[in-house]
Amino acid sequence: MPALAVTTAAALVAGGVGFTASADDTTTIQAAERGKPKDKGFDLPKQLTKRVKAEGIDVHLDKLQAIADKFDGNRASGTPGYNASVRYIVRTLERVGYEPEVQEFEFPYFVENAPATLAQTAPDATTYDSPEDFSIMTYSGSGEASGAVAPVDTTATPGAGTSGCEATDFTDFPAGSIALIQRGGCTFGTKATNAQDAGATGVIIFNSGAEGATDSFAGTLGQPGYTIPVVGTSFAVGQDLYDPAGTEVTLTTDTTSEIRTTYNVLAETRGGDKDNVVMAGSHLDSVPEGPGINDNGSGSGAILETAVKLAKFDAKEKKKGKKAKGNGGKGRLTNQVRFAWWGAEELGLLGSEYYIDQLVEAGETDEIALYLNFDMVGSPNYVRFVYDGDNSEGGGAVGPAGSDDIEAMFNEYFDSVDLPSEATPFSGRSDYGPFIAEGVDIPSGGLFTGAEGVKTEEQAAIYGGTAGEAYDPCYHQECDDRDNVSSDAIAEMSGAIAHAVATYAVSTEGLGEGSPAPEPRPSGSERKAAQEAARNAELHPAHDHRDDLRR
Repeated sequence: MPALAVTTAAALVAGGVGFTASADDTTTIQAAERGKPKDKGFDLPKQLTKRVKAEGIDVHLDKLQAIADKFDGNRASGTPGYNASVRYIVRTLERVGYEPEVQEFEFPYFVENAPATLAQTAPDATTYDSPEDFSIMTYSGSGEASGAVAPVDTTATPGAGTSGCEATDFTDFPAGSIALIQRGGCTFGTKATNAQDAGATGVIIFNSGAEGATDSFAGTLGQPGYTIPVVGTSFAVGQDLYDPAGTEVTLTTDTTSEIRTTYNVLAETRGGDKDNVVMAGSHLDSVPEGPGINDNGSGSGAILETAVKLAKFDAKEKKKGKKAKGNGGKGRLTNQVRFAWWGAEELGLLGSEYYIDQLVEAGETDEIALYLNFDMVGSPNYVRFVYDGDNSEGGGAVGPAGSDDIEAMFNEYFDSVDLPSEATPFSGRSDYGPFIAEGVDIPSGGLFTGAEGVKTEEQAAIYGGTAGEAYDPCYHQECDDRDNVSSDAIAEMSGAIAHAVATYAVSTEGLGEGSPAPEPRPSGSERKAAQEAARNAELHPAHDHRDDLRR
């Protein structure tokens, strides 16, 4: 990408396969006016849509499943399974003429290798269950802590205080004890850091007991660097451990928590206006719990097949002594198309965040005409969701000007093939988030078929499937495998994906011209701060990720 900071992976951890970055492609298309179609006698959306088929996508899904089967059952960023997924995407693109870029970045990696345990050993023998009674904190250290519990600046009464928020709270803390800390007043990471520095062998942070804050909870310490076990518990467990004084417990965790390297993959067409780029993206990583074939092999496979079939209509590299084929070798694209496969989405949209940060630093955001996001497009109990670009249904953000036009384009396509669709909000929980942030302001849209949200009776009557069950019953689980993908959903949604990519490859004329002035949206930094304060499933039941509460 021109002037974009792209790091080439010399060799991935698994397999040692190198990636060679291409030189900047200097092919240009001189259009009379940017975004207008250059070949009005050729129907690219029709031609691409009839070529992108579920059968082709199935091949990619089969390969991603085989990769997961080979590498510990998952394709999570920072693992050999993810690296193998990257290699597959790169090789597939290279076979049809793309010169993909592999963008390297570091991220905080965390996985729980074995379930954490928590048990009171004195004065009563009590075993606590996870997640009902407690949950491990993301970025917890590993180890076993046994001994007395030492309350820190708490009386275990309901209400959020500042327990453990100051180093002075630990002035009389007996080193070698397990710190019992009440939630509230500062981040979990601050509490855990203070406890670790004071010589605690483990940390138990119990819920505050305030209204709505009594249950067991999962949280994050924010980053790796902790060497002792850290868990969050219900308020009731906290009270149980507080009284009587001298209560003893055993706490065990087995985790890997460290900084690792992972990758985005980017590939763009030779032809089309490089100052008016149409982007389509999907995250490639799974969660550690499973293969991630619906989430998000389905989106990744769908845009891969779209890229493969679009190559037929791209500008051709003219070889000496050979006559260029297809429209004189000029291709059928008015606008350049750039495909993206994001890494570390499941840890908080980290790959797309990194890409946008690099784009902003290079001053190249204006070159992106729009972004299309496809995250989970094969849910077994699916609904055809279209991102609500103007937030007309409420519950999310108003997208940048033009996002409403993208929404309308998808709805018009579904209407044209007699398939109903409905809106889903821009909640910031997928990779469109960095693109629609205040100050970036790239028109965005996309498709989604549902995660752990529950299908209503009305939706079942419209789309089929089972009311009262999740759109994807295997969301973020081991069973999100090849059998967890609806062929009908893939066929229907891939048609819309191909239509959208081709439509905007031909023309972005008029995009955003009639859009109302958007409401203020969070800036990138504000959005990241909001995510840190609201990372748990209850806040976005339709599509949450692994990054949890910080305080």
